[in-house]
Amino acid sequence: MIAGHPFGACLPTFGSCADRYCLSGYGGASTMDAMLDLAATVEGLDGLELVGNWHVNDENIRQVGGMLSDRGLKICMLVPDLWTQAKWGRGSLAAPDAPTRQAGIDEVRKVMDWAAELGCPFVDVWPGQDGFDYCFQADYIEAWKWMREGLAACIDHNKQVRVLVEYKLREPRTHCFVNSAAKVLLLLDGLGDAGVLLDVGHSLAAGENVAEAVALLADHGKLDYLHLNDNYRSWDDDMMVGAVHLVEYLELVYWLRRVGYGGWLTLDVFPYREDGVRASTQCREWMEAFFRAVERVGMDEFAAAIERADATEATALVRRALNM
Repeated sequence: MIAGHPFGACLPTFGSCADRYCLSGYGGASTMDAMLDLAATVEGLDGLELVGNWHVNDENIRQVGGMLSDRGLKICMLVPDLWTQAKWGRGSLAAPDAPTRQAGIDEVRKVMDWAAELGCPFVDVWPGQDGFDYCFQADYIEAWKWMREGLAACIDHNKQVRVLVEYKLREPRTHCFVNSAAKVLLLLDGLGDAGVLLDVGHSLAAGENVAEAVALLADHGKLDYLHLNDNYRSWDDDMMVGAVHLVEYLELVYWLRRVGYGGWLTLDVFPYREDGVRASTQCREWMEAFFRAVERVGMDEFAAAIERADATEATALVRRALNM
């Protein structure tokens, strides 16, 4: 737990993280059992996020829950794989051909049923391949309609599981259709009981102020889940929490408390050359430190500075919070 929030991590944090230069990865565990064993050594870790067909499939669905519970861990999220297979190369829910769109819907529904069986409340739809790379490559109006229709077909499929949508500016496409907090709210408008997964790194790379994104999503009742990581804004580097944006993380924690967010704080970090257990531990300790820092100043003092729009007082409070 982190300040009362359940603390999770994406299982690949403990695996052999590959990049496009070193396809074998730079170290880490190579089997699911070994990754789970490493995850179980992280102090305070409550659950793990798994990817459909990577970690969960029709053959092992009866065993996966036990594999985690034996290690004292919950399944906090299942993610349909809509991005690593060639068939999604031109999109999934917004692909230009109807059979591929239906395959995307079927994939999400299948993972929703797995999640219900495993007692997992959320499925994360990340439509990373739904976008475009070149001008004159996409029918923007039709693609948006297809995306909404596909999500609507998934949202009502299994009422035990809430569909969340994760937005990202780019990658693997140069332009993703669902690329900002405002755009994901527009996408979900009127579609029923669905929510948003806010990835801090995606928000940073999109040029957003993450705290503002939190406030906007929460104000619309759509802030359901957080991915924690950091980057330099130019790319989704999936670095450790607090590696770059200390002040932004401090404001993020203030707004999480202000809007009453009580959900998962889940790491989506890729420690390519670092030890996954140590990286996860550092991330947890940074988040605990940010919550302590907000408490050190107090919610009321931050709120007063915001009410006065007093930047000089705000920066003084930041220095006090960080004990500098």
